[in-house]
Amino acid sequence: MTDHSPSSSHDQPNAGHASPEEKAGSLSLAGAVSLGTGVMIGAGIFALTGQAAGLAGDLFPLAFLMAAVVASFSSYSYVKLAASYPSSGGVAMFLKEQYGLGAATGVFSLFMYISMVINQSLVARTFGAYLLQVFNLGSATVWIPTLGVALLVTAFAVNIAGNRVVQATAGVMAVLKVGGLAVFAVVGLWYADSANFTNGSTTGGSAPSVDGFLAAVALSILAYKGFTTITNSGGEIVDPRRNTGRAIIISIAICSVIYLVLAVAVAGNLTLSEIIDAQDYALARAAEPAFGTSGLWFTVAVAVVATASGVIASVFAASRMLGMLSTMKEVPHRHLGLPGTVRIHTMVYTVVFAIILTVLFDLRRIAALGAIFYLIMDIAIHWGLLRHLRSRINFNPVVVVTAIVLDVLVLVAFLWIKASADALILYVAVASIAIIVAGERMFMRSHTNADGKMDM
Repeated sequence: MTDHSPSSSHDQPNAGHASPEEKAGSLSLAGAVSLGTGVMIGAGIFALTGQAAGLAGDLFPLAFLMAAVVASFSSYSYVKLAASYPSSGGVAMFLKEQYGLGAATGVFSLFMYISMVINQSLVARTFGAYLLQVFNLGSATVWIPTLGVALLVTAFAVNIAGNRVVQATAGVMAVLKVGGLAVFAVVGLWYADSANFTNGSTTGGSAPSVDGFLAAVALSILAYKGFTTITNSGGEIVDPRRNTGRAIIISIAICSVIYLVLAVAVAGNLTLSEIIDAQDYALARAAEPAFGTSGLWFTVAVAVVATASGVIASVFAASRMLGMLSTMKEVPHRHLGLPGTVRIHTMVYTVVFAIILTVLFDLRRIAALGAIFYLIMDIAIHWGLLRHLRSRINFNPVVVVTAIVLDVLVLVAFLWIKASADALILYVAVASIAIIVAGERMFMRSHTNADGKMDM
């Protein structure tokens, strides 16, 4: 089928942007920042440090810094779109304005939604990996997904309790984890050994390649993509046209500083081989040289808080996005006998999907899938703004083109590395994309009339 032209709702900017279940003004600026940093920090430095080190070698702290640069350019498009179209649909609403109601909007929105659910499973498994460092529960193969599933169920319960509970929980956890990570960073830098910063080359390790470094950047972008979840709360944030963009900028700035300092602290307290060996729980191991056993417990406690808040915030945003897609008739919705509102149903679907991924995939493959889906969607957002909304939104096209170039560069490098290291995940990604595209086109045909108009 042929996609429909971009929406003409700019004559009435708020028309059609609100979900019937939104509660305008129920999220403060601080609450939105807490949600954004909650997702970012939960998925970032805890889950990805070891993987980034394996790709970029001693330069992995710079990979996190470069990822912040890429995310900053990307955020420009989202800030501009959020100021024009605030809603709980977030990315889905942006795509609708860019590509119109149709298969393109549905496909790219689902890419974003799936990357958010992948993020939940990534963080859930990270939660299990860190918790196992202080509790001897036997085989990690069994307990990591088990603990991850328990966290997802808890996140569902918190979200069911409502926005005020989510905001209060996110606020408290944000203070705890940022404070805890600040303590870790200061002490870690104090005890850092300068010899560790170049140990990859001095111990016979090969220098990182350009494509390896860029692949690490692509993976590290997952540590920042949580800023997009703020856009999914646009219709509920106080003064969303101003505060959505502010929350995005503040969240990226906070996380950029935290990630860089923590990465340097880890690099200064462990050799490169130790970081890679402790891949899924590198921060916990980095705390031991400075803090000893008590440091391990302290870091695990911070990791548990950070990952828990990350999952809670991600479930909050992803379920709202799926709800908006259902309202827009971009995806099918079935009650399946479930009580409650559509939003509760989308929470159930989101958590069940995340549980399945948590059980089936390990951290490396979950992260790889998330990076691929997110970067493709991100390119579509920038292209849609550049191609379809130049007459409706005032923006600098040079910044948007730069964002596209950076996304393409790191995505190609990441695919190149994965093709030689883990081709199976690329097959899974390609198959998943094909299924999503085919399924979305079939669904759109089911309620599109012969004249090309959707049966709403």
